[in-house]
Amino acid sequence: MQKITTFLWFDTQAEDAMNHYISIFKNSKVLSVTRWPKGHAQEGNVLVASFELDGVTFQALNGGPQYKFTEAISLSIDCKTQVEVDHFWTRLTEGGGEPGPCGWLKDRFGVSWQVVPEQLPRLLQDPDRAKAGRVMDAMMKMGKIEIDKLEAAAKG
Repeated sequence: MQKITTFLWFDTQAEDAMNHYISIFKNSKVLSVTRWPKGHAQEGNVLVASFELDGVTFQALNGGPQYKFTEAISLSIDCKTQVEVDHFWTRLTEGGGEPGPCGWLKDRFGVSWQVVPEQLPRLLQDPDRAKAGRVMDAMMKMGKIEIDKLEAAAKG
C-alpha cells in the first residue's frame, strides 16, 4: 500500500476525470467508487473514487465548486521517447485542455501536468553549463517538449 496518495477535488467531474485518465495510462484501473446514498440530492453520483494510473493510487472527490485546481501543483509524467511525450500531450489536452509552456499543460478538468522526456533533466544537469544553457533556452521556447530540438541545442 502506498503511504501518500494524491487526492483530487473536482466539482462534479470526478468519475469523468478518472475514466479519462485510466484510458490514457497503461496498467490503470478503478479501485473503488463510493456513490451518494439513496435519498441524497446527489443520489447515485460519485462521492469518492479511488483509481490507479500505472500503479500509482489517486483519489477523486466530487466536493463542489468552492475549490479549483491551479498550476501551483502539477502531476509530472516521465517519458522515455517522443512517442510517449506526444501520446500524453495529445490525450491530456484533448477535449478542451490547454497547452502551456515548457512541457506543462492543463487538462479539460483543470489539472496541471508536466510531460517530461527523460532527456530534459539529463541535459539540463550536464556539467558543461553552456550546453545546459542552450538546452534551457530551447526548452523555454517550447510548449510540448521536442527531444530532437533539445538534443540539437545541446550540440550547439
